[in-house]
Amino acid sequence: MEFNKLNHRPSLKEIKQAAKQIQEVVRESPLEYASRLSERYGANIYLKREDLQDVRSYKIRGAFHKISSIPVELRAQGIVAASAGNHAQGVALACALLGIQAYIFMPKNTPLQKLEAVRLHGQERVKIKLVGETFDEAYAASRTFCANNQAIYIPPFDDFDIIAGQATVCLEILDQVPESLDYLFLAVGGGGLAAGSALILDYLSPNTRLIAVEPEKAASLTIAMTHGAPMALQEIDSFVDGAAVKRMGDKTFGIIQNRIDRILTIEKSHLCQTMLDLYQFYGMIVEPAGALSVAALSTIATEIKGKTVVCVVSGGNFDPKRFPEIREFAKNVQKE
Repeated sequence: MEFNKLNHRPSLKEIKQAAKQIQEVVRESPLEYASRLSERYGANIYLKREDLQDVRSYKIRGAFHKISSIPVELRAQGIVAASAGNHAQGVALACALLGIQAYIFMPKNTPLQKLEAVRLHGQERVKIKLVGETFDEAYAASRTFCANNQAIYIPPFDDFDIIAGQATVCLEILDQVPESLDYLFLAVGGGGLAAGSALILDYLSPNTRLIAVEPEKAASLTIAMTHGAPMALQEIDSFVDGAAVKRMGDKTFGIIQNRIDRILTIEKSHLCQTMLDLYQFYGMIVEPAGALSVAALSTIATEIKGKTVVCVVSGGNFDPKRFPEIREFAKNVQKE
C-alpha cells in the first residue's frame, strides 16, 4: 500500500512544515568551518555534519517526516522498507518512537555495524530480512512482501514526502552559512538529498552551484543524464553502500536533471584516502558515501578558489575495524 501526503514537488512552505514536524527528533546538525581544507583550496569550506545525527545520517529526516504523516488509523497495518543501511536506521527509530511495526529488507552484505544499529534503534518494533547482494535486490523483495501483507511502503528516496524531509538539510545550511553560498557538494545515490537540495536552492539561493558526487562504479545519475531518464546500470560496486543504487528515482531525477550544475565521479582509492584524511585531521569517522563530497573538492580545485563551499557529510555509519581495508585501497593514491 502506498501512502502519500504529497503528490507533487514540495513547495517551500511544505518543506518548512516538514522541518517543524521533525524538529523534536532531528537535531540541527552543525556547519563547521574546515580550516585545513579551506587553506588547502584557497576557499571558505564548511562541512555540514549530518554524521552527527542520532542515526548518524540525514536519512532520519525523510523517514520520520514520511512515517509521522501516516494517519493513526492506518498505522496498525505496519510499514515495509528496503535499505542499504542508513534509511533503515531512520525508519527503525521513527517506528520505535511512533509505535509502528516495521519490516526492513537489507542486502546480505550490509555491514554488521549498520545491522546492529538498526536493531538498536528499532528494538522490538523492527524485523530485519536479509535478501540479495545489492540494494535493488532487497528492494524488489520488499515490494513483493509489502503487497502480499497490505502494509504501507516507505521508499528510501523516490517519494515527495521523503524529498521534503531531506530538503531540510539544505534549508538549515542556508540559515547557517555566514555568507552567500557559491557551491554545494553532496553525494548522490537514489537522489533524495540532491532533489530536496535542488528545490531549496531554486527557492532561496538560485545562484548556488549544485555539485553532485557519485562513486565511479555506481554512477546512476551520470547514466540517467546521458539517456535523459533513469536507466539501470548493468552492475555496481557496493563498496559505497550509502550511494550505490543501480537506478536512481524517477521523481528525484525529474527534479535534479535541470538543476545539477555538475556531476563528478570519484574513484575508490581517492575516496578511501579522503576518509583517512578526515579521520587524521578532523577526528571524523565517516562512511564512504559521507566522504564523497569532500573527495570531490580536488577535482575542481581551481574553480572553487576564493569561493564559499559547503560539503554535506551525509553519514558516519562506519566500523573503524575496516580502516586496514581502507588503507589498502588508498595506498596507491598520489599525494598532492
